[in-house]
Amino acid sequence: MSDGTAGVERQGIVRRLYNWVIGHASGPHAWWALAALAFAEASFFPIPPDVVLAPMVLADRQRAFRLAAWCTFFSVLGGLFGYAIGSVLYDSVGRWLIQFYGYGDRLEAFHTAFAKLGWMILFQGFTPIPFKLVTIAAGFARFNLSYFVLLCAITRGSRFTLEAALLFWLGEPVREFIEKRLELVTVAFLLLIVAGFLIARYAF
Repeated sequence: MSDGTAGVERQGIVRRLYNWVIGHASGPHAWWALAALAFAEASFFPIPPDVVLAPMVLADRQRAFRLAAWCTFFSVLGGLFGYAIGSVLYDSVGRWLIQFYGYGDRLEAFHTAFAKLGWMILFQGFTPIPFKLVTIAAGFARFNLSYFVLLCAITRGSRFTLEAALLFWLGEPVREFIEKRLELVTVAFLLLIVAGFLIARYAF
């Protein structure tokens, strides 16, 4: 009994959390958890939906492309909410969010970039740059709404579909790699998120 308990403790919180996500990836609430995270990440939340999308695809690869489409739909809806924060609610919610993430002095740079290179939404949707900064800045810059929705659908759809396709074709090797090196993968993922914020901070 003590050996089993020690084994569970040695797993650590990261591995227990991973096992919990995998265990619930096929559950009745998993799709709505993915939808909520995709929506929130595109407008105000720092964690990308990939942390739920990938385990759900690995749990049942036959649903890979439906999950990618589901994630894309709610990410675009979240992008519209981020756009509304930038265009309608900037003086209250938007300003607070931008300052919370440490970019209070960078929004004007984003505004200028949008005025010159609106298509950058396509590029940033594939990068670790926080998408919420893009959507809020687009609203602040009064970027064409129809064009904004189209570009968001293209970039987020392409990203999530590509991820789903890779996991569909390489599912078991990827799962084995993640489970063998879970802590390393987690650190790399966190570094990628931090890198995205740093790029957004100093690239504009």
